[in-house]
Amino acid sequence: MSKPIIGILPLFDLEKGREWMLGNYPEAVFRSGGIPLVFPLTQDRSRLHELLSTVDGVIFTGGPDVDPGVYGEKPDPTVKVSPERDAMELALLPMALESAKPVFCICRGEQLLNAALGGTLWQDLPFMRGRGVNHNQSGEHFAHRNAVLPSTPLASLIGEREILVNSLHHQAIKELAPALAPMAVSEDGLVEAVYMPEKSFVWGVQWHPERSFDVSEDSRKLFGAFINACK
Repeated sequence: MSKPIIGILPLFDLEKGREWMLGNYPEAVFRSGGIPLVFPLTQDRSRLHELLSTVDGVIFTGGPDVDPGVYGEKPDPTVKVSPERDAMELALLPMALESAKPVFCICRGEQLLNAALGGTLWQDLPFMRGRGVNHNQSGEHFAHRNAVLPSTPLASLIGEREILVNSLHHQAIKELAPALAPMAVSEDGLVEAVYMPEKSFVWGVQWHPERSFDVSEDSRKLFGAFINACK
């Protein structure tokens, strides 16, 4: 059986006008049995269709804040957006969902998934919510625990227990989109893992399993489940 090809959404440096990629994403795909393909930054729908037809699954990566206009709010002064990425990802996500190809959304990716499907976000999590654990950690250690909810795909994958996660995000899910269901909740009550029950594999996590891949069996299981769904 040939290895599945995984499309990875690009990062973008607005100041320098450069597309780039952190090595953790393609490395985690490689080591999980897939072939990574970093997409070029484009909003051209014909190109997006062609790119999507080339791959067996898609990863929506971390990055800057999602534009609050996506969920009908004016931006807080702390919000830093990437219009280029928003435009590309908001065009590609419906195509990917319609194609029924597996989709794995990480950090910003989960936030974009929620906003695109009708949910809302905390624009400035530490100030607007102002309680609980530190969600913008320094270093590479695990920051807090999430409770894995029973009878969810994540519970089937790793068990109904707590999972240690890293935490590097300015925004987070506020109101969950109607099409999504929660799979894990942080110690301070944030939904930090979601899925679309009507799809075979559309998952989102607020943490960065690609960064903890070497030290966390749970992170490796997440990527393994995604790659297996893409086969």
